[in-house]
Amino acid sequence: MNAVRIIAGEWRRRVLRFPDSPGLRPTPDRVRETLFNWLGADLRGASCLDLFAGSGALGFEAASRGAARVVLVDNSPGVIAALESNARTLPGGKRLEIVRSDAVRFASSDAQPFDVLFLDPPFKQGWIDRLAPLLPAILAGNGVIYVEAETPLEGCGAWRTVRHGRAGQVFYHLMRRGDADGAE
Repeated sequence: MNAVRIIAGEWRRRVLRFPDSPGLRPTPDRVRETLFNWLGADLRGASCLDLFAGSGALGFEAASRGAARVVLVDNSPGVIAALESNARTLPGGKRLEIVRSDAVRFASSDAQPFDVLFLDPPFKQGWIDRLAPLLPAILAGNGVIYVEAETPLEGCGAWRTVRHGRAGQVFYHLMRRGDADGAE
């Protein structure tokens, strides 16, 4: 089993274990720290969707930092089993909802709008383009998107990159609805 550590919040230093799975790339600690600095360290009350949950690092980190609701979606039975096992070990893990589903199918459902979407799909499979038209239905009006991709992105649907970075071969972006402003 592979492992990743939660870096801050209520579950700081807890280790999440997860299996090998094709396309699974846990977001590194340094990138997660940057992302959550961008979002604000305290996500108290936020509703978050980790659409390609994989290791669960982004979703568990959001819950550790006070998100009221975090839905982790993945289509791999082994990944789902690991997410459920990790959730059972965490006090207050009831804020986590783990769903086995295809990302497009879940995004097409009547899910309540989310404040934050973590979008870290397997690369070179066209997921971001397929999901872009579905985003308005799953994001609140002021909702933000965090995207990891194999290339730099100007935006995704009506959301525009406002902050970005690169770690190795991964480009990461924070997007808000409307015009890009202050991209770093």
